[in-house]
Amino acid sequence: MVFSSFAPIAACVLGLSGVAAPQLPASTLQLSLHETTGRLSSVSLTCDPAGGSHPKSDAACATLTGADGDIAHIKPRLQRCTMIYAPVDAAAFGTWHGKPVTFHATFSNKCAADAQTSGVFGF
Repeated sequence: MVFSSFAPIAACVLGLSGVAAPQLPASTLQLSLHETTGRLSSVSLTCDPAGGSHPKSDAACATLTGADGDIAHIKPRLQRCTMIYAPVDAAAFGTWHGKPVTFHATFSNKCAADAQTSGVFGF
């Protein structure tokens, strides 16, 4: 009966083997916007499950899923933007379901970057 005091501890340790490991994201992207003023904004985006520091990761992942991870093939959304020319360079690097992703484009302003990518660069 010396080991009976260890039974609850052993049960806890053995019970941990039934705990599922955390799900790793299927896709991980680093997105950045570089403005002509010198300001640089950058966020991370993970999908499946959605997460990262992107303010609307669920919507951004849904948009990317519709384009199979190809940012250049995202259907732009209708959105009113000012006609102020303040170019931004948008870039994305990472993986989409195991495939490498590299994207770079220049948009007339941050609003245009947001609209043309249906929110992927909306940060």
